[in-house]
Amino acid sequence: MPELPEVEVTRRGIDAPLRGARIEQVRLGKPLRWPLGVAPARLVGRHVGPLARRGKYLWMPLVQPDGTAGGGLLWHLGMSGSLALLGAGGAGAPQTGTPPPGPHDHFDLVTDRGTLRLNDPRRFGAVLFSRSLADAPAATLLARLGAEPFDPQLTPAAFHAALKKRRAPIKALLLAGDVVVGAGNIYACEALFAAGIHPAARADRLSAPRAARLLDAVRQTLARALEVGGSTLRDFSDAHGVAGAYQAEAAVYGREGLPCPRCGAPVRRRVMAQRSTYFCAACQKR
Repeated sequence: MPELPEVEVTRRGIDAPLRGARIEQVRLGKPLRWPLGVAPARLVGRHVGPLARRGKYLWMPLVQPDGTAGGGLLWHLGMSGSLALLGAGGAGAPQTGTPPPGPHDHFDLVTDRGTLRLNDPRRFGAVLFSRSLADAPAATLLARLGAEPFDPQLTPAAFHAALKKRRAPIKALLLAGDVVVGAGNIYACEALFAAGIHPAARADRLSAPRAARLLDAVRQTLARALEVGGSTLRDFSDAHGVAGAYQAEAAVYGREGLPCPRCGAPVRRRVMAQRSTYFCAACQKR
């Protein structure tokens, strides 16, 4: 499932090429998780503004031909989605050909800078129109999200205070994303290993020093994932077709039975919150 690093890598890959692009056509394929919420023809003629990310959502503001705000599109890649920028030649540059959509290509945003295509085999992704980030559906969906991991206001003290209110296992809490966003399954496993915390440890029982260590590990893990283009476990690639490489550096994720890189004990696997959880029982304490 594309997580924060993969979504941020995608944002960086399409922001500059599409900024200021004029929408020429919108093509809808099979229904996605939620309907678009606006007639596709109404988007034609609007221009793409600077893309932003909130959690695993991308916000694409749109501008009317007269320069006034024209709402925006909220994108989510779901469980298996990826965005590809096809036929992009840049402002004033010739475009290359765009291949016809395949069976899993469910949304095309055709612009004068190329076509942004959403491929989503499982169709849990979505593209929704919203008048602004302060209006539904964008405001409703984004209101559920926790703090951004690199937000300076998310101090170790604030993080620890949030954990003290939750009795859930720390791994499940990280996956929920309502305290801090971005630590999906692979990154939660790796951050907990780096911090030396057992995934089943109760969040409210973590001491302030351990909470601070975990927050630092989450940030370092996500930062490294961003550096190497995220993770490609099945089908993720960035907007230009490049796969991520973080999974090759994982210390515990996907390494059941292999020696822990820190102590040599076998890495264990347990299903928690319906997700495979990898950890070292010797190094990670409750």
